[in-house]
Amino acid sequence: MTESWVNSAERIGADLHLELSGPGGRRAALTRALREAVRGGRLAPGTRLPPYRSLAADLGVARNTVADAYAELVAEGWLTARQGSGTRVADRAEPLRHAVRTPVKAPSRARGPRHDLRQGAPDASAFPRAAWSACYRRALQGAPSEAFGPGDPAGRRELREALTEYLARARGVRTEPDRIVVCSGFAHALRLLFGQGAGGVLRGPLGVEAYGLEFHRGLLATAGVRTVPLPLDEHGARVDVLGRERAVLLTPAHQFPTGGPLHPERRAAVIDWARARGAVVLEDDYDGEFRYDRKPVGALQGLDPERVIYVGSVSKSLSPALRLGWMVLPQRYVGPVLAAKGERESWASVLDQLALAEFLVSGSYDRHVRRMRQRYRHRRDRLVAALAADAPQVEVTGIAAGLHAVLRLPPGTERSAVKAAAWQGVALDGLAAFRHPQAAASAGDGLVVGYAAAAEHAYGAALEALCGVLPPG
Repeated sequence: MTESWVNSAERIGADLHLELSGPGGRRAALTRALREAVRGGRLAPGTRLPPYRSLAADLGVARNTVADAYAELVAEGWLTARQGSGTRVADRAEPLRHAVRTPVKAPSRARGPRHDLRQGAPDASAFPRAAWSACYRRALQGAPSEAFGPGDPAGRRELREALTEYLARARGVRTEPDRIVVCSGFAHALRLLFGQGAGGVLRGPLGVEAYGLEFHRGLLATAGVRTVPLPLDEHGARVDVLGRERAVLLTPAHQFPTGGPLHPERRAAVIDWARARGAVVLEDDYDGEFRYDRKPVGALQGLDPERVIYVGSVSKSLSPALRLGWMVLPQRYVGPVLAAKGERESWASVLDQLALAEFLVSGSYDRHVRRMRQRYRHRRDRLVAALAADAPQVEVTGIAAGLHAVLRLPPGTERSAVKAAAWQGVALDGLAAFRHPQAAASAGDGLVVGYAAAAEHAYGAALEALCGVLPPG
């Protein structure tokens, strides 16, 4: 027998859950539950308890059962009863305190690196809190009531309309709101597209760039997708070696991590391949807004919206904490992706979607991107200047766009440089960490250095520490 009383908040000021269980009938169970609530501190001294009739109705017991339980606890000193003031917890009914208590220490957090030069993260301190908060409030105040019900698996219409305008203007994407599906980032998009086994929207084998994120390759391997590495050169991925693959995953605006856009001839060639094979191109536009010394490179999707799945997110432009991304899909994939996603939107907050829509429409997103483009360019310039002064033997590449640079090292020195950096508290990645296990080491030795994540006040010290661990020429 288990009963709960949870409906008397207006009488005692807070919800209270009572478990009526154990031997001895309902009176004994109620007495025991109230005593434990007082002893454990859930009912504080002075708290007024509900009248007999109210508590009896809530619990489905006789009024006499409640009256007898109250009387027993009054006699024991746990409760007091006075005419006109009802039954209350006694002032001296202090919560149980153990005579000897061993303090529980919170687990200590592992000490982070002194200097964070890892790729992939924006400047967390630069999140536009005031502008985002203002947009969030406006979005919340203007949201229709239905926005607080079950979500649309495609995402909020307001955001999809805002993305349609922004992506067309800023990235050359050709789409309409009904072809956009909101997701929680690129990894979520991969899970939706490839699923598990034969049930995914897309199937392998999948062509991938010889260098890329191991995390993404791991997701694909878990889904049973075989990946085929494409060699890289100064013009990007060698799409001419594509054969019987069903799809190819590319970072055409800024190859990750080596840098540089996919050559125009290869952009056209991969579209021709997709048309001829009935295949599809996955375009990861992870940092397309950030370019410095070159003209903007538009989205590959603009060449053929029916052969390219365009994926973007705010993880680099705003913050990975928002967990907001989007897929721009060929028409034939919209239904299958929505079916894979399911009937309930459980991945991206509706309120965050509405706030991002307002952030885009109000122009706040454009202003933030322009401001961060200037900041990151200044960070990049400081990195290049520091290397020129203190490590002129190191060549820096991939710096025309993005949030990271590649430092080219003499053959055989990458591993020792990564170890030396870790020893000095400098967090960074070696190029080898991004190489496909079946690909040749065509990019040579190098370090991938992110210049966005480090705090502004610590950036100079981070650059000094970096130069100190680089191998001599």
